[in-house]
Amino acid sequence: MQKLFDSEIKVMEIIWENEPISAKQISLIAAEEIGWNKNTTYTVIKKLESKGYIKREDPGFICTSLISRDDVCKSEVKSLIDRLFGGSKKALFSALLEDEKLSSDDIDELRKMIEER
Repeated sequence: MQKLFDSEIKVMEIIWENEPISAKQISLIAAEEIGWNKNTTYTVIKKLESKGYIKREDPGFICTSLISRDDVCKSEVKSLIDRLFGGSKKALFSALLEDEKLSSDDIDELRKMIEER
Protein backbone atom coordinates (compact mmCIF):
# COMPACT_ATOMS: atom_id res chain seq x y z
CA MET A 1 0.00 0.00 0.00
CA GLN A 2 1.38 3.39 -1.01
CA LYS A 3 1.60 6.01 1.71
CA LEU A 4 -1.29 8.43 1.90
CA PHE A 5 -0.43 12.04 2.59
CA ASP A 6 -2.53 14.10 5.00
CA SER A 7 -4.28 15.87 2.12
CA GLU A 8 -5.21 12.52 0.59
CA ILE A 9 -6.54 11.22 3.90
CA LYS A 10 -8.73 14.34 4.21
CA VAL A 11 -10.29 13.65 0.80
CA MET A 12 -10.68 9.95 1.61
CA GLU A 13 -12.57 10.92 4.79
CA ILE A 14 -14.98 12.98 2.69
CA ILE A 15 -15.46 10.08 0.29
CA TRP A 16 -15.92 7.46 3.03
CA GLU A 17 -18.54 9.58 4.76
CA ASN A 18 -20.51 10.40 1.59
CA GLU A 19 -19.86 7.79 -1.08
CA PRO A 20 -20.77 7.52 -3.80
CA ILE A 21 -20.02 11.21 -4.26
CA SER A 22 -19.22 13.41 -7.25
CA ALA A 23 -15.87 15.16 -7.55
CA LYS A 24 -17.80 18.44 -7.55
CA GLN A 25 -19.46 17.58 -4.23
CA ILE A 26 -16.07 16.62 -2.78
CA SER A 27 -14.64 19.99 -3.84
CA LEU A 28 -17.58 21.83 -2.25
CA ILE A 29 -17.15 19.98 1.05
CA ALA A 30 -13.37 20.48 0.98
CA ALA A 31 -13.85 24.21 0.33
CA GLU A 32 -16.23 24.51 3.27
CA GLU A 33 -14.44 22.27 5.77
CA ILE A 34 -10.78 22.71 4.83
CA GLY A 35 -10.69 25.93 2.82
CA TRP A 36 -9.33 24.35 -0.35
CA ASN A 37 -9.99 25.63 -3.85
CA LYS A 38 -11.41 23.38 -6.56
CA ASN A 39 -8.06 22.82 -8.29
CA THR A 40 -6.39 21.58 -5.10
CA THR A 41 -9.21 19.13 -4.45
CA TYR A 42 -9.23 17.83 -8.03
CA THR A 43 -5.44 17.34 -7.92
CA VAL A 44 -5.76 15.22 -4.77
CA ILE A 45 -8.64 13.23 -6.31
CA LYS A 46 -6.46 12.48 -9.37
CA LYS A 47 -3.59 11.34 -7.13
CA LEU A 48 -5.91 9.03 -5.19
CA GLU A 49 -7.22 7.59 -8.43
CA SER A 50 -3.71 7.02 -9.82
CA LYS A 51 -2.70 5.27 -6.58
CA GLY A 52 -5.71 2.97 -6.89
CA TYR A 53 -7.50 4.16 -3.74
CA ILE A 54 -10.60 5.45 -5.51
CA LYS A 55 -12.37 5.05 -8.82
CA ARG A 56 -14.13 7.80 -10.75
CA GLU A 57 -16.94 6.97 -13.12
CA ASP A 58 -18.87 9.01 -15.64
CA PRO A 59 -21.28 10.64 -15.79
CA GLY A 60 -20.52 13.19 -13.11
CA PHE A 61 -17.12 11.87 -12.05
CA ILE A 62 -18.70 9.83 -9.28
CA CYS A 63 -16.04 8.74 -6.78
CA THR A 64 -16.08 5.60 -4.66
CA SER A 65 -13.37 4.20 -2.42
CA LEU A 66 -11.47 1.06 -3.31
CA ILE A 67 -9.92 0.76 0.15
CA SER A 68 -11.58 0.86 3.54
CA ARG A 69 -10.93 3.34 6.32
CA ASP A 70 -9.97 0.38 8.53
CA ASP A 71 -7.30 -0.81 6.07
CA VAL A 72 -5.82 2.70 5.85
CA CYS A 73 -5.80 3.02 9.65
CA LYS A 74 -4.03 -0.32 10.06
CA SER A 75 -1.43 0.62 7.47
CA GLU A 76 -0.81 4.03 9.06
CA VAL A 77 -0.45 2.51 12.53
CA LYS A 78 2.00 -0.10 11.24
CA SER A 79 4.01 2.63 9.54
CA LEU A 80 4.05 4.69 12.74
CA ILE A 81 5.18 1.73 14.83
CA ASP A 82 7.91 0.90 12.32
CA ARG A 83 9.17 4.50 12.06
CA LEU A 84 8.98 5.63 15.68
CA PHE A 85 9.21 2.44 17.72
CA GLY A 86 11.47 0.21 15.62
CA GLY A 87 8.56 -2.07 14.84
CA SER A 88 7.96 -2.79 18.53
CA LYS A 89 4.32 -2.79 19.61
CA LYS A 90 5.56 -3.17 23.18
CA ALA A 91 7.44 0.15 22.87
CA LEU A 92 4.28 1.80 21.53
CA PHE A 93 2.22 0.56 24.48
CA SER A 94 4.95 1.61 26.88
CA ALA A 95 4.85 5.14 25.45
CA LEU A 96 1.05 5.18 25.76
CA LEU A 97 1.14 3.96 29.33
CA GLU A 98 3.70 6.60 30.32
CA ASP A 99 1.43 9.34 29.01
CA GLU A 100 -0.11 11.12 31.98
CA LYS A 101 -3.22 11.86 29.92
CA LEU A 102 -4.12 8.17 29.66
CA SER A 103 -6.99 7.61 32.09
CA SER A 104 -7.45 4.51 34.20
CA ASP A 105 -10.54 3.75 32.07
CA ASP A 106 -8.34 3.88 28.96
CA ILE A 107 -5.84 1.53 30.59
CA ASP A 108 -8.62 -0.86 31.62
CA GLU A 109 -10.02 -0.83 28.09
CA LEU A 110 -6.58 -1.55 26.61
CA ARG A 111 -6.09 -4.39 29.10
CA LYS A 112 -9.46 -5.87 28.12
CA MET A 113 -8.61 -5.62 24.41
CA ILE A 114 -5.33 -7.46 24.99
CA GLU A 115 -7.03 -10.19 27.03
CA GLU A 116 -9.62 -10.74 24.30
CA ARG A 117 -6.92 -11.42 21.71
